[in-house]
Amino acid sequence: MSEAQSEQVLRVDAYPTHEVGGYRVRAGKPFPFGANVVPGGVSFSVFSDQATSMTLVIFKRGEPEPMAELEFPEEFRTGSVFAMTVFGLDHENIEYGYRADGPYDPVTGHRFDARQVLSDPYARLIAGRDVWGVEPDRSRGYQYRSRVCLQDFDWGDDTPLRLPAEDLVVYETHVRGFTRHPSSQVTAPGTFAGLREKIPYLKELGINCIELLPVFEFDESDNMRSNPETGEHLFDYWGYNTVSFFAPKAGYAATGRYGMQGDEFRTLIKDLHAAGIEVILDVVFNHTAEGNEQGPTISFKGLDNATYYMLTPEGYYFNFSGTGNTVNCNHPVVRNFVLDCLRHWVADYHIDGFRFDLAAILGRALDGTPLPNPPLLELLAYDPVLRHTKLIAEAWDAGGLYEVGNFPAYGRWAEWNGKYRDTVRSFLKGDPGVTGELATRIAGSPDLYSSRGTSASVNFLTAHDGFTLADLVSYNDKHNEANGEGNNDGANDNNSWNCGAEGPTDDPEVNRLRLRQMKNALAILFTSQGIPMLLAGDEVARTQQGNNNTYCQDNELSWFDWSQVDDNAELLRFTREMIAFRGHHRELRSTSHPTGQVRESLGLPDISWHGERAWQPDWSAESRLLAVARCGTGDDDVVYVAMNSHWEPHDLELPALPHGRSWHLFADTGAEAPHDIRTPGGEPELENAGKYLIGPRSVVILVGRTPDPEL
Repeated sequence: MSEAQSEQVLRVDAYPTHEVGGYRVRAGKPFPFGANVVPGGVSFSVFSDQATSMTLVIFKRGEPEPMAELEFPEEFRTGSVFAMTVFGLDHENIEYGYRADGPYDPVTGHRFDARQVLSDPYARLIAGRDVWGVEPDRSRGYQYRSRVCLQDFDWGDDTPLRLPAEDLVVYETHVRGFTRHPSSQVTAPGTFAGLREKIPYLKELGINCIELLPVFEFDESDNMRSNPETGEHLFDYWGYNTVSFFAPKAGYAATGRYGMQGDEFRTLIKDLHAAGIEVILDVVFNHTAEGNEQGPTISFKGLDNATYYMLTPEGYYFNFSGTGNTVNCNHPVVRNFVLDCLRHWVADYHIDGFRFDLAAILGRALDGTPLPNPPLLELLAYDPVLRHTKLIAEAWDAGGLYEVGNFPAYGRWAEWNGKYRDTVRSFLKGDPGVTGELATRIAGSPDLYSSRGTSASVNFLTAHDGFTLADLVSYNDKHNEANGEGNNDGANDNNSWNCGAEGPTDDPEVNRLRLRQMKNALAILFTSQGIPMLLAGDEVARTQQGNNNTYCQDNELSWFDWSQVDDNAELLRFTREMIAFRGHHRELRSTSHPTGQVRESLGLPDISWHGERAWQPDWSAESRLLAVARCGTGDDDVVYVAMNSHWEPHDLELPALPHGRSWHLFADTGAEAPHDIRTPGGEPELENAGKYLIGPRSVVILVGRTPDPEL
């Protein structure tokens, strides 16, 4: 007897007990779900409450027809879980799926069809979409093939960074779009590996957290539309139609055709961590790629439709996502599925946090009504594996539920602050009646987060969904004709202003104003309390030519054009220095909302408001000028930010400073470069200590400190 045989004899679970379809098998372990390598075989486990029988379908990798179909013996079913260990499989060269049989009665929620081969909801890898953009062979019945995944990646000494939330500078980007443009000059454009090559750029920019648009497996080819003007095929570019929740998108990996997408993604995360950058994933649990009654059957629909989806009494799909179906997130089985999924990404991929798309849906009951104490949100907040991850909610949904400021947080959840976005945009335009709310927003929105602190507010002005910063100051109206939907898609209320001309212009005055408006936006964003989020490319004025919904545009409308790094070096420098400035001033990152309490060290309040006259802010509806001074504890500097959205200049009376301190100029967006901004710590002292002329539509930032003798 060989040593291996001897070891096998000692392991009781390595003994087959049955033979099914010519394969030696035994009852598998119900947990964990999915396909897991065990001694001598692979254990397959899948849930279905109403299936009358379940069959494991095994393919040789890439082959169209199954090599085996193994029905689970009845005695291999524990409760509603079918589990079977199959011995002798070459697990690296197989693909698998399931046939679930049961009632087909949509009115009662059941859509079983044993003719369909279904993806495993817990599959760690998916085959079938290995290379981005390659048109699939639609004659094949089984498109999204589950694969077995090994857990042999060497993480070395990688550990979670656990950066304090208030110190984050989030950078939202798209894996493919970040390096797909030919100007990126990376070796593997549009992939995890390509993004990895740009880590030095991210580090130099100063961000410390990257938020990736969906990376779970999706099908970019499931969009059937074409550009009506060019005939160009349109894609599902953003990836919000998830096909498989545990599998990284193979088409985002240079090695996806070899099934190495998991390790390529892990390598990216490991190197980002080494550079001091955390990774947050944008996750979509509100709906799936299966859509409504007309959509395809991929996995959940065929395994247990009535459990996984919210259904009307007539058996139709509730649609709070705007995309056809809604996941039944607060069903106990689905809650555990979401939890298992997030644990997987934290444990197996070292992910640092999650941003939940249309997260208000996660707080709805089985019939769609909002829950006062949503069990899923509470479960995620207290889970020990997720304990130190960031949880960020997009606290609204397409069903009209708007929970900004009211999202059940359990002391853990932060939110995309849509009110911050809308208020600052409105102020930048020069709308009347905004100054008072602007003060609330830049102070960390205490009206929304009084008990949760400033880091509950993720402040942003732009995101993937909407105008870029350059387009926000270049277009009054959206221009989404290329999407083939008659310009009816995308938001209509954008709070944008084109500065006098719609779209590109040769008018130097308009272009100068646009540049200044972008600087104004960045200056306000990075001096506001809360977590700032920057949309990738805004630092170099990336444009989508007025398209505010590029979900289907896999082209230069969406890609980061790296030639802009040189062409818009002035704006890039401004952004870098603003991020660095935020890092130099702790008071801007305070977790507590300011109260106006006087700091004993300097005799100044932690926050004070000013207008043209010091200590006299103008809160009237016609006011378009507001200045704020912040004073930290100890010997921290004082930061004064004056924001003027009026089209006229104003003389500012500056508040007096104690203890031999004087005002030093850090930024003036009305000044020409390079005098528009300085390096933090190198600000020159103002010649006229008591006054400053702020230009029209400008932001001025001063630092109150003792003079540096070397300057």
